[in-house]
Amino acid sequence: MGDFMDKAKDFADKHDKQVDQGLEKGGEMADRRTGGKHEEQIDKGVDRAQARTGGGDQVR
Repeated sequence: MGDFMDKAKDFADKHDKQVDQGLEKGGEMADRRTGGKHEEQIDKGVDRAQARTGGGDQVR
């Protein structure tokens, strides 16, 4: 499993913008599915995940 994590981290470092966009889309989908009830928490989680993937470009 360590090799997989290393590859995932390497991918995230090399493709930060794409990873951030994917996280943003996932957050938007989660927000729609919850009817906006947890928008603040979802946004906070997306922001934290984006910051951990490298530069945290935050596409918003």
